[in-house]
Amino acid sequence: MTVTRRLFLRTLAGGGAAALVAGGAGAAQAYRFGVTRHARTLPGLRAPLRAVFLTDLHYGLFIGAGSVAAWVDATNDLRPDLVLLGGDQLDARMDDLPGPLLRELGRLRAPLGVLGVWGNHDYGSFGRYGGRQYGAPRADWAAKRAELTAAFSGAGVTILRDEGRAVRGDLWVGGTDDLWFGKLDVTAALAGAQERATLLVTHNPDLLPDLPRPVGLVLCGHTHGGQVRLPLIGAPVVPSAFGQRYAMGWVQGQHATPAYVSRGLGLSGLPVRNLCEPEITLLQLSPAAG
Repeated sequence: MTVTRRLFLRTLAGGGAAALVAGGAGAAQAYRFGVTRHARTLPGLRAPLRAVFLTDLHYGLFIGAGSVAAWVDATNDLRPDLVLLGGDQLDARMDDLPGPLLRELGRLRAPLGVLGVWGNHDYGSFGRYGGRQYGAPRADWAAKRAELTAAFSGAGVTILRDEGRAVRGDLWVGGTDDLWFGKLDVTAALAGAQERATLLVTHNPDLLPDLPRPVGLVLCGHTHGGQVRLPLIGAPVVPSAFGQRYAMGWVQGQHATPAYVSRGLGLSGLPVRNLCEPEITLLQLSPAAG
């Protein structure tokens, strides 16, 4: 589901919510962010791991380099072993490389590296489909995707498309292509994991009911937690086929696989949030007992 401006405002039209969005409260909340901290065990891990998950930066339409710089500073202050990006890094037509974004992401520091995946808005930025911030679709979108993948690599960010890496002797990180516009293959992303602990990064949580095998932990974004949440009823609009089921937080996929759906950092549709603070996610992972 695409959350359009018309649908967004129509959904929020009752109960004073429209006044909130039209005023400054929603805009003020849109750019304040926090760090959520989670301690979990991860089967197969032999030593503790500090991983930071950043998703849905949406650089281009409502987000500039200043916001990204603040997120990078906060991430580096957490001293992560590993940084993971959950997709939708981009949200504007990319005729030219996003130099300011790449410079900021290039400042991320993590000894095990910075790895990420593409999301549906990245595909709009490639020109796979058109839109108000993307212009008309472009025939050479796949070449643009390859160019941006190389540019991110030059900034120290490895983009995984249905592939994985052994970032440590006891840890495999897999990343999938986008569910809506890519050719998603979880099996390929986890091939080579063997007995290592597994982290799977995928943009859209709607794949969770169809996981072909157990995973130690899946990290997702895409939903923004609904971006605007209301007291008692939660998010009126969630871009998911499953409604509120995977809106945000800790959820479960097939094979009793634990997954975390981040509220993300950027903005989509309109530059507002309500009761849905942007988040940097710190995961303090430890070996399972026994």
